[in-house]
Amino acid sequence: MKDKLHFNSATIHGGQAPDKGYGAVMPPIYQTSTYAQTTPGGHQGFEYSRTHNPTRQALEKSLASIEAGNYGFAFGSGLAAMDAVLKLLKPGDEIISTDDLYGGSYRLFTKIFEDFGLKFHFVPMSNTAAIADAITEKTKLIWVETPTNPMMNVIDIKAVVELVQDKDIWVAVDNTFASSYIQQPLTMGADIVMHSATKYLAGHSDVVLGALVVNDAKLAERIGFIQNASGAICGPMDSFLTLRGIKTLHVRMERHCKNAATIAHFLNENSKIDKVYWPGFEFHPNHEVAKKQMYGFGGMLSFVTKGADYAAAIKIVERLKLFTLAESLGGVESLAGHPASMTHASIPKELREKSGVVDALIRLSVGIEDVRDLIADLEQAIG
Repeated sequence: MKDKLHFNSATIHGGQAPDKGYGAVMPPIYQTSTYAQTTPGGHQGFEYSRTHNPTRQALEKSLASIEAGNYGFAFGSGLAAMDAVLKLLKPGDEIISTDDLYGGSYRLFTKIFEDFGLKFHFVPMSNTAAIADAITEKTKLIWVETPTNPMMNVIDIKAVVELVQDKDIWVAVDNTFASSYIQQPLTMGADIVMHSATKYLAGHSDVVLGALVVNDAKLAERIGFIQNASGAICGPMDSFLTLRGIKTLHVRMERHCKNAATIAHFLNENSKIDKVYWPGFEFHPNHEVAKKQMYGFGGMLSFVTKGADYAAAIKIVERLKLFTLAESLGGVESLAGHPASMTHASIPKELREKSGVVDALIRLSVGIEDVRDLIADLEQAIG
């Protein structure tokens, strides 16, 4: 039934069915580590919860449905999901990614997996030619993050896929900032979609969880083996909460997008703000790509104060009252962050600033509150 459902219905019904035991409409929380067997190996499809759990399985089916994929996998965090992808590779393999990558991803790449013989190239991926120039015979993975965190650069997924269509190279897309509501990379030819489901998919700042979705059966088999063998799975309660969050993803994202658009225009017209980064602006470098591959422009944006004044930026985030100064994003409440000292502190200062992550940059995750209250909060904080 998955292929017949529109997205807004798939968030609620995709891959789901009433529980077989008692007909529960919502999947029960199977808070168990193991399952009874009638004879050695004689079980009902579940033997140990690291390998399979009915609540996690329900979530994984939902993940596959909303990403128009065939196989979904849930992990203990977004970085655990990325870790599983990198374990598909071997020493000597090369990976291309964007030069304004999320700090946690950069740290995983350079501080963990470089020590195991993987080589990473960071290029301005909004320019497809830069990706093409970085491809070598050893390239095995292109890691796309679009929109990027926090500079909101947009990478043309279809163009990246076309670059490698005759090559033995996987294309993986971190879809966290956009969410499945806004874009579905598998439909554009990507091999792997990753989510920090902590963010928009769960949507209530009460879960840490990661996800992968793929179409290819052999790739799914390898990821499933790594998931089980490495054991970085999520628990049944977190699976339940994320599945509950997904059921309202479409209505939440509509408000996130609408509120962010209003705030982006407000900031762009404010004389004390120098630059606003949001893909919905016609002057955004890849606005046309965003219009083509995204259904809406998301709930994230970043801005820099006039004169790139670091002290002014710190005062703004400290004065905010309705926006909470905190890590993360994608919850129903609005959050503000200072990437240079928070989410991107693990990236060396010279590299951060080269990609635009200056010390005066502020990132907003625009929630679903009344936008008039959000603007009033920004007005009083900016002064």
